[in-house]
Amino acid sequence: MDRILLVDDDKSLCELLGEFLESEGFAVAAVHDGEKAVNRALSERFSLVILDVMLPGLGGIEVLKAIRRQSAVPVLMLTARGEEVDRIVGLELGADDYLPKPFNPRELVARIRAILRRGRMESAGEGAAGILRVADLVIDPAARHVSINGKTIELTTVEFDLLEALAQSAGTAFSRENLVRQVLKRPFSPFDRSLDVHVSNLRRKIGAYPDGSERIKTVRGVGYILAFPPEETRP
Repeated sequence: MDRILLVDDDKSLCELLGEFLESEGFAVAAVHDGEKAVNRALSERFSLVILDVMLPGLGGIEVLKAIRRQSAVPVLMLTARGEEVDRIVGLELGADDYLPKPFNPRELVARIRAILRRGRMESAGEGAAGILRVADLVIDPAARHVSINGKTIELTTVEFDLLEALAQSAGTAFSRENLVRQVLKRPFSPFDRSLDVHVSNLRRKIGAYPDGSERIKTVRGVGYILAFPPEETRP
């Protein structure tokens, strides 16, 4: 059974969500402040953390920072509707997804299951794919491991899935719509910038080629491409 850590200072909401999530087959633990959230997220094994941005004391963004310094556990952030800054900052810091309040509990469950599915490629049989190599970049889907010149690159679940999707079609442009549907597992909206934030994070982590050329390039009006270095072409 998947264990979920629910972090929100609204105790009534936690109780209602906890009952709903348990009825959907999840085990739920709830905490109501940031410090306890960090302690439990790092000391216990959870499949996913649902984290409200607005918390007393240590806020949700600071909690996310603290978790990401030591753990890659998936984090779904709850934000106030219209607070785009919080959503962007959360994604930049490594949140896997976000959901604005108020929300339909069924949508929350759908988001949770999409995130968990992304993290289970191997058990679902999808992780049996072979090693992907693009120049000095090596992706092992089964181990969910990425390295460049032998150096391990730490990625969040979404960042790994995004990189793998691009690598499977390296040298070919991948549309934003297809990436949203395949990686984020939700319908495409031209006003949703979360994919672009994840791409920005991924670019920062994998860096450029030694000659300074970008590994992930933007194709105007289309989407993104994982490019080969100038001296290479697609096999």
